[in-house]
Amino acid sequence: MSLWTLQSLSEACGGTLRGASAQTPVTGISIDTRTLSPGNAFFAVQGVSMDGHRFVGDALARGASAAVVSKGEETPSILVDDPLAALGRAGIAARARLQPGTPVVAVTGSVGKTGTKEMLRLAFGEGTHASAASHNNLWGVPLSLANMPADARAGIFEIGMNHAGEITPLTKMVRPTVAIITTVEAVHLEFFKSVEGIADAKAEIFAGLEPGGVAIIPADNPHTERLKSAARAVGARVVTFGGGEADVTLSAFDAMAGTATAKVFGEGVSFTLHGDAHIARNALSVLAALSVTGRPLSGAEHLASWQAPRGRGRRVSLDLRGGRALLIDEAYNANPASMGAAIKALGTTHAARRIAILGDMLELGDTSTELHRGLAPLLVDADVRIVHTVGPMAQSLRDSLPAELRGDHHGDAAAAAASPPEVAPGDAVLVKGSNAIGLSRVVDILEERYGPRAEGLAHV
Repeated sequence: MSLWTLQSLSEACGGTLRGASAQTPVTGISIDTRTLSPGNAFFAVQGVSMDGHRFVGDALARGASAAVVSKGEETPSILVDDPLAALGRAGIAARARLQPGTPVVAVTGSVGKTGTKEMLRLAFGEGTHASAASHNNLWGVPLSLANMPADARAGIFEIGMNHAGEITPLTKMVRPTVAIITTVEAVHLEFFKSVEGIADAKAEIFAGLEPGGVAIIPADNPHTERLKSAARAVGARVVTFGGGEADVTLSAFDAMAGTATAKVFGEGVSFTLHGDAHIARNALSVLAALSVTGRPLSGAEHLASWQAPRGRGRRVSLDLRGGRALLIDEAYNANPASMGAAIKALGTTHAARRIAILGDMLELGDTSTELHRGLAPLLVDADVRIVHTVGPMAQSLRDSLPAELRGDHHGDAAAAAASPPEVAPGDAVLVKGSNAIGLSRVVDILEERYGPRAEGLAHV
């Protein structure tokens, strides 16, 4: 399928086509030769430590239709001022060619962006284009936009940030008709003076809302009123989800059976969802998005096929002599909010023994020690029997635990992977830490040792 022609892509980028037919089809947009498919256009984006121009020859050898470059003589190519800026212009052009009235949903939040984005993709059904993986930053958002077909029936985009001001230019590219904030929590405090500052940064997503757009926000967050004010300041309609008097609420949820019932503006809807209460709560924002875009709530039926991706709550059944154990893979990300939710979910998991392998939570600034220590009472309340810790900040968590809960402590993930804990039949083992800590190594070792059967259950 042709997404662009080299001529239309060149015009969108503001570039000059060299050494190729204008009508050559472009099957997709890539910035990584490792995943490039024949017919893709390769944008030689320059990062902090890597210049994409180094890989132009490889891209063309792999069958790229052209390379989008700012230097060099290799062809076929599109010569531009800056490949990243050109990618942004291509993304903006892709957004502009959608049919009027096409729903475009943007999602941000301290926790649950990717999981919610994937639920939206499923619920909106056939013809929906969504961000791949966690493509939510200054290159991921324009890349996702530039890969959107002109005939897409809906567009779903994840937008992330580490600093104030990062969301505004991205949401103005996306121009959402619906903007969702999953939650506001104490994340990236290294770069913010307060959680209020984080709330304001998340609320930047409303800056790109189309006229008449809808802001979907949690009803029971400490910063709900702040988010409402920001949304109303741009003329958005505000819809709430969660508890209390929210527009969309969860009436019943059975995590073991995977059954849920919700009320959407007073209308009841039942659906299947394999996850925990945190996932079910985020699903409410998906139901709200279906409703405000005029899509049938029956789209919730597709949530039955939702599965947590690797590192984001994937649940794996481990085979042991005498029975099975459950591995909960949360190795991709960690912050106080997601740690609290994961520990709570572990506490509601049926198990003979609950074990946690917890690594450092990063980007917490001066509050890091206090926030790590604050996990100790949550682990006690969840009836976790053994807590293994990894990393220098996790040491403060270990020191705050009752002596009988303290397991092994390792300085880094390599040491933890070299000496993984013993797992017994009936155990439930949570592995969670910031991605840079590398606890995926521990997950890999446990899977290799015991042989996984992915269950597809979830917590994000």
